Amino acid sequence: MPPIFPARAMAEESHHSAPAPERGQPYFEEGVAAGFPSPVQGELNSVLDLNSLCVRHPATTYYVRARGESMIGAGIDDGDILVVDRSLRPQNGDIIIAAIDAEFTVKRLRIRDKLMELVPENPDFSPRRLSEEEQSEFFGVVTWIVKSARRHYS
Repeated sequence: MPPIFPARAMAEESHHSAPAPERGQPYFEEGVAAGFPSPVQGELNSVLDLNSLCVRHPATTYYVRARGESMIGAGIDDGDILVVDRSLRPQNGDIIIAAIDAEFTVKRLRIRDKLMELVPENPDFSPRRLSEEEQSEFFGVVTWIVKSARRHYS
């Protein structure tokens, strides 16, 4: 059963005079340069609901907060929110949530010659080969990573 996290209420001061849309936030399709700065020229195209973007299978998707540093090479930092889809069949190279002997972990799945390993994305940690003696279970494939640009909010 996926973990359940209590919802946090966050008050946010708005500087906009128009009310926020019921579902979604303003979305500028044109994007913003991540290199040399350029003036924003885009127009509001529509609204973007992150659930619509990140969740393909609502009945089998859950969110979980990452803890630790074993996946920093994959862009998963301590405190990030992972979007996990339990309906997807894990494939070689996927980042997955697994339980080994009832201990949950997030790692990259590596399958070679009928051997399965859970591989961290940090050289300070070692891969773990899955054996038939261990009780292991997949709890979904990580499909999105939600990060805070201001770490004190996480």
